[in-house]
Amino acid sequence: MKHYTCHQYQGFSLVEMAIVLLIAGLLLGGGLGVVASRQEVQRIQETETLLNEARDALIGYAATNGRLPCPASSTSNGIESPVGGGVCTNAYKNGYLPAVTLGLSGVDDQGYLRDGWQLKANRIRYAVTKANNTNAATTAITSTLASDLYVCNSSIGITSTNCGTAQTLTSNAVAVVFSLGKNASKAATSKDEKANVNNNAIFVSHSPSKAGTANPGGEFDDQVIWLSPNILFNRMIQAGKLP
Repeated sequence: MKHYTCHQYQGFSLVEMAIVLLIAGLLLGGGLGVVASRQEVQRIQETETLLNEARDALIGYAATNGRLPCPASSTSNGIESPVGGGVCTNAYKNGYLPAVTLGLSGVDDQGYLRDGWQLKANRIRYAVTKANNTNAATTAITSTLASDLYVCNSSIGITSTNCGTAQTLTSNAVAVVFSLGKNASKAATSKDEKANVNNNAIFVSHSPSKAGTANPGGEFDDQVIWLSPNILFNRMIQAGKLP
């Protein structure tokens, strides 16, 4: 009969158990990192889809009404301010997408459309041109509308009226629709992100950059799209709103 020693029945030693737990922790941590990364990519993609849908809704609204809506204010519950357009109360700064006025679905309990992060701070923003006597775009658009919204690739070198020494992505947008991104709950501290919440017609758009990187404009995770006058005019001509 074969005999077994007590040593053959022993389990893991404390050292071996510690190693197992360490490996398991590393694997779990890596897995959580992958999940978080995938969730972030998904939210960015969802936001991009929402922004494009918002732009399409703005074009459709103009094709029906002959004008663009004013942005909603922080207290107008997703309705343009003022109702009926004209001189907007928040044309550039702190203007929100008027999702209720546009008839968009998926709004929050106060009528605002949120981006992929779905926090209150992540309500989608909207700015509209004030060119041609400040309210032509939100009263009655004509083919002579001279839009004045700029989008630049950096805040470095911009002025209060144009992109200055920064690259100009567009110099005649009629509307800008944007998300403040994952860090929307924090007050904008970087130069690039501050440019999108200043009370002027100059906005910044570029690929994301993390805090502490070489980007001279600092941390940036905003997502920005804009509406060009040519696309708007063509759609309004097709709808019979422009000659």
